[in-house]
Parts: sequence; structure tokens; C-alpha cells
Amino acid sequence: MRVPVTDRGAIGFALAGFTLWVLADTTIKLVGRSRLPAYEMVGFLGLFIVGFLGVHALARGEVRALRPRNLPGQLVRSLLDLGNNLCVVVALRHLSLTLFYILVFLAPMVTTTLSAIFLRERLTWRKAAAIVTGFAGVVVAVDPFSSARQGDWTGFAACMVCVACFSVNMVWSHVMTQTESPQSLTFFSGAMMTVMGFGLMLWHAQPLTPELAGGLCGMGLFCATGTMCFFVALRHTSAATVSQYHYTQLLTGAVVAYLIWHTRPTGSMVLGGILIAASGLSIAWAASRERFSAIPLPVVPE
Repeated sequence: MRVPVTDRGAIGFALAGFTLWVLADTTIKLVGRSRLPAYEMVGFLGLFIVGFLGVHALARGEVRALRPRNLPGQLVRSLLDLGNNLCVVVALRHLSLTLFYILVFLAPMVTTTLSAIFLRERLTWRKAAAIVTGFAGVVVAVDPFSSARQGDWTGFAACMVCVACFSVNMVWSHVMTQTESPQSLTFFSGAMMTVMGFGLMLWHAQPLTPELAGGLCGMGLFCATGTMCFFVALRHTSAATVSQYHYTQLLTGAVVAYLIWHTRPTGSMVLGGILIAASGLSIAWAASRERFSAIPLPVVPE
């Protein structure tokens, strides 16, 4: 007998998922301090995702949910996800964890802009103002004229490519979810990472130490478990509700960065993070209002 998950419980799963993703990124940054190539790390990440989802589907008798229906569409999405994850590894090698999260939260603004261009979604003046505010927050957070910034231009460039791949992926996923299940999308993406990562490892692979193997195992476990918590939250509450708690990663990332690397966010990073979070929450709130207003009112018989 399944125990029903309340809305409060769904929020708990969302918070757990976002926290586990922070731990996954933290592990990526720790493992990334080694000479392990980015594609090798991504290959093992994909392997653990495929393994976890495969075991989970077998245990629940939902193997059919992993089968792709739109193979070309899944291929495009998986390549975008592969580019995103490779750039995440590179960015975390060159940026502090706090600054990384501030920059990647530019994605909702880019996604909204792309949705207006390609999906013909309405771009109100409030959304436009939020997008401008978000971009301003990035400039403030990076503080390009300061010598105290916690990153370099390689990290900034990798982060921007990461945001671009993630944003295009989100717009494309909006189309793909009409025919594909979340489990199938995640499984196929993990399979692509595994094939590409281990394929490149045939050309060159860095030997694994027990410490690196343990780190890679933890990275995959955190990422896969966080993804499943995220899907449970989405199953029992709205996406708008879940998205409001996405920004807890800014706080969690800052706390983890201080505990492990003793790095403190600068004043410009705090101000930029506030502007970006306010912008993203404004966009999410506007989207939820549009969805609510689109629900037809019940007809009351006279």
C-alpha cells in the first residue's frame, strides 16, 4: 500500500532533491581537482544514473517507461545535456561553488527569452523587466573590474555555455514531455553520457585511485537520488511550487563552500544573487498566474 504524499511532503522531496544536487556538484568540484578528464567524470556520472534508474524501474516493474518513443528528439536533448554536464565539470574547476550557482540561475531568464522567440509564448513587460534585472544581477555578481572575484574567464565561459545548453534543453524538453516520460528522458541522457564518456576513455583514460572511485560513486549516487526526489515532488505538486525552492541551492551552496573551502561570498555576489533570485521568482510567479488564469471557470447552472 502506497502512503500518499501531501503537498508539504512534496516540498520536502523538492528540498531534498535540490540539496542532493548541491552535494553532487560539490563532489564534482572535489573530484575535479584531480587530473581526471571531464569526459571520464561525465561517463561515470551517466553510468550511475543509468544503473540507478534501471534498478528502480525493474523493482517497480516500469521498464517500459524507460523506452524512448521519439528517438531523434531524445538524441538532440541528450547531446544538449551532455554539453551541459561537460561544461558543469569545467566551470566548477574554475569557479567557486557560490559563484557557480549565481551564474547558472541565469537559466530561467534565458529559457523565458527562448520560449518567447521559438514557442511564441507571451512576453509581458513584467517578464521583460525580470530578464533585464537578472542580467544586471550577473554583471554585479561577476564584478568584472574587481580583482577579488572568485573565478576566471575560463569558468565564466564554461558557465555561459552551460546556461545556453540547459536553457535550449529546457525549451526542447517542453516539447519532448508531450510524448516522453521523465524516466525515459533521464535514462536516455544517462546512456548518452555513458557511451560518449567511455568512448573517449578508449582514447585516453586517467587511472582511478580508491579515493577517486569513491568520489565518482558518491557523485552518481547524489545526482541520481536527487533526480528521483525531484520527480516525486513534481508528481505530487505543481512545477511552479517546486521551482520556488530551486533557489535554496544558492544558500546551500554558500554554506557548503564555506564549510569545505572556507570561501565567503563577496558583497557584489550577495547583491547579484539577490537580483537573480528575485528575477527568477518573479518569472515563476508570472508563469503560475498565467496557468491559473488559463483554467476555465466552472459553469454554474441557473
